[in-house]
Amino acid sequence: MGKPAGYWVNKIRTSFKGGSSSSKSSEDGSASGSRKSDSKHRKNQRTEEGNKNAEAGVAQAESGRKVMVVVDTTSQSKNALQWALTHCVQDEDNITLLHVTKTPIGQGADETQRERNSRAHEQVHPLKNLCQLKKPNVKTEIVVVETAEEKGKAIVEESKKQEAGVLVLGQRKRTSKWRVIWKWRTKAGMGGGVVEYCIHNSDCMAIAVRKKSNNGGYLITTKRHKDFWLLA
Repeated sequence: MGKPAGYWVNKIRTSFKGGSSSSKSSEDGSASGSRKSDSKHRKNQRTEEGNKNAEAGVAQAESGRKVMVVVDTTSQSKNALQWALTHCVQDEDNITLLHVTKTPIGQGADETQRERNSRAHEQVHPLKNLCQLKKPNVKTEIVVVETAEEKGKAIVEESKKQEAGVLVLGQRKRTSKWRVIWKWRTKAGMGGGVVEYCIHNSDCMAIAVRKKSNNGGYLITTKRHKDFWLLA
């Protein structure tokens, strides 16, 4: 059964928020009515000041959190970004759109890396526009990484380099054939796909997002939850 959006959002946010503390005090002895009233007034002032300090501490801890979303030109990538903007990104956060490309071999090698990076930025720039539309107060940047290694490894390394607080990836619907291949690769010690590698090797919380058809919400996968159904 699916959980309402607020349930999962609170689950995620508690991973980054600091806790607040409260103090208990007791009054001994007896006094006149006026002295009790004055003591109660001072106590309320101290409580209000403590709450303000706790809230300030939480706000300071949350400030500057980096939400990294792996993007490309697929619908899965856009769906994951839309989920992050709605359920994950807060006004104090920064968004990094990470686009990983493979180093070309053969004909593509004639193009310079600068030209390839420029083309890659153009491909994902509409997603940056989407971020600025949905979250105008949140800073958004595009990072393009070209690698000859496996994409999963490059994503994990870049998330560490950028000190990301959370990593969001789009996920395709698994076909029966894909599930059989994935289980075989896992048993053979070859590992799964890019998303599975990032979930199990990232230092920060990695979240795989797949949108269900017909507005059926999202399926969320983390290291602790697999295909967790989140109502939109």
